[in-house]
Amino acid sequence: MAVNARRGTPLTLQEILGAALRLIDAGGVESLSMRKLAAELDVNPMSLYHHVANKTELVRQLCLNVAPLLQLPPDDGAPWPDQLRALAHAYRRLTREHPWLWRYVQSHPEVIEHRESGLWDVLGRILRAAAVPEDEIERMAEVLHAFVSGFVQAEHIGHIADEETELAFGTAIDLIVAGLRHYR
Repeated sequence: MAVNARRGTPLTLQEILGAALRLIDAGGVESLSMRKLAAELDVNPMSLYHHVANKTELVRQLCLNVAPLLQLPPDDGAPWPDQLRALAHAYRRLTREHPWLWRYVQSHPEVIEHRESGLWDVLGRILRAAAVPEDEIERMAEVLHAFVSGFVQAEHIGHIADEETELAFGTAIDLIVAGLRHYR
């Protein structure tokens, strides 16, 4: 139950999203229900439906709210390998901060539109800087996303020993950079 009683205070979408993220971070998307969320916010469950149509829409809105937390590397003239490393590490960091949400989105891609985050624009920019042909950018971005997501998934389920994840992730990114240098 929320610490402050809500009576008389209008509920906002940001409050709903914040509480939903806390509940998801604590127990996963599957454990989230509109009833639990309403109890957390100390509101009638029906009041949530003034802001979101259902749980799927709530999770979609939450993903859109979390996506800007991804610290995208700026277009500051840094060498493309440095920008690619920064992007990969930022993506992995966000998946570690909200692992339940990330896992849910990976297994329920219909929750969000595939290209709804700035991640894809930045990845395209980096691939262009790496001299990947324009007609190969989208395919290459998909492959790199799948590669990094696969590593993160293996890390999340314990296939990579905790004490080795940093070194292993650095090695994986080095392999990607080396491959891109020789791709042309």
